[in-house]
Amino acid sequence: MSSRPHKRRLEDVQRELGQARESLYVLQEQVAVWNDALDDARIRALVSETPLQTHEYDDLSRHVAVANAEMKRRSEDVRELVEARDELLRNWTPKDDNG
Repeated sequence: MSSRPHKRRLEDVQRELGQARESLYVLQEQVAVWNDALDDARIRALVSETPLQTHEYDDLSRHVAVANAEMKRRSEDVRELVEARDELLRNWTPKDDNG
């Protein structure tokens, strides 16, 4: 592969990787907050023993499960982009730093 398209592809992958990492980081922070809320909801459901509290806990539990699955998917995206970037770097032999 010539140097210029290879460099452009490397830049694209690096940009995608940065966006994917940022997206994953934001989701990780949200899941941490939701996990705290889930713990609180679980305790409220146990203490109150009302159907409403149990329902709220179940809803939040499903929400957190979906968020965890999305976090796993985003982690996989990051891993794949890192592999793609590393492969591009291994195969890149720039002929001219200007191009």
